[in-house]
Amino acid sequence: MEKSLQRFSLLVITLSLFSFSIPVSLSLPFVVFHGFGGECSNNKVSNLTLSLRTLSGHPGSCVEIGNGLLDSLFMPIRQQASEACKKIKQMPELSEGYNIVAESQGNLVARGLIEFCDNAPPVINYVSLGGPHAGIAAIPEGCTLLVCKLLEEHFSDVYTHLVQDHVAPSGYVKIPTDIEKYLEYSKYLPELNNERPGEKNSTFKDRFTSLHNLVLIMYQNDTMLVPRETSWFGYYPDGAFSPVLPPQKTKLYTEDWIGLKTLDDAGKVKFVSVPGGHIEIRDEDLVKYVVPYLQNESTLSSEHEAM
Repeated sequence: MEKSLQRFSLLVITLSLFSFSIPVSLSLPFVVFHGFGGECSNNKVSNLTLSLRTLSGHPGSCVEIGNGLLDSLFMPIRQQASEACKKIKQMPELSEGYNIVAESQGNLVARGLIEFCDNAPPVINYVSLGGPHAGIAAIPEGCTLLVCKLLEEHFSDVYTHLVQDHVAPSGYVKIPTDIEKYLEYSKYLPELNNERPGEKNSTFKDRFTSLHNLVLIMYQNDTMLVPRETSWFGYYPDGAFSPVLPPQKTKLYTEDWIGLKTLDDAGKVKFVSVPGGHIEIRDEDLVKYVVPYLQNESTLSSEHEAM
């Protein structure tokens, strides 16, 4: 009897010290970042968010920065990214990871969140809808907003502190024939894209390459982004307005400043071209190119002790 009790006690002790992993499947939520001149309450943005929830079957919401429309126009992008960082870390439902869908300028907020935000929950998949990732070289003719008119009238002053601190798009204006001023005085994109010589930040690259999937969607008739290929990280060569280099021919890619080449070599980048103008995505393209990246499930290992 005594020996049996000893064996039983030994078994209990052994099992109590032995832990094993049980896979737990989580339905990852997603967040939406709207673009320049938008807001989460805007019908187009709210309809997109609702459609993505319905089609994917996953929870999701639009994350508003400041007061929405006005702050999307006048709050510096660096500050918008900082606000996004604070909000995301206050959303407990995102703590195990989440996916991002961003429109236009919202992509630069999203990327700032990915690269700059410390101690943030992980972004798993990131879908970019017409994002000016490599910059814009001109103010689009079709933009009738007052801020566009102001930028157009004072384009030569775009790299001054006054403009950089008060006009959101100025943070990603990249004039190919004025690269020296751009690198020295632009307050956002050169840092985001790790462009400044001697100031490459490996943390930004590590965080960007942690993505499981990066989907870059370019609109074939996009006239708002100059050039439209910026949606794929394509851009003009330094010193000239032609030709437009494909992403694979840019220094950002070949020298792998932020890890785009690393992600692409691993098969994690999808370069997608769809019909339509800026942020005019058809339902069938939404279903084909966006929804699948919201339906992934994160499988975590949960440690349980045997009782």
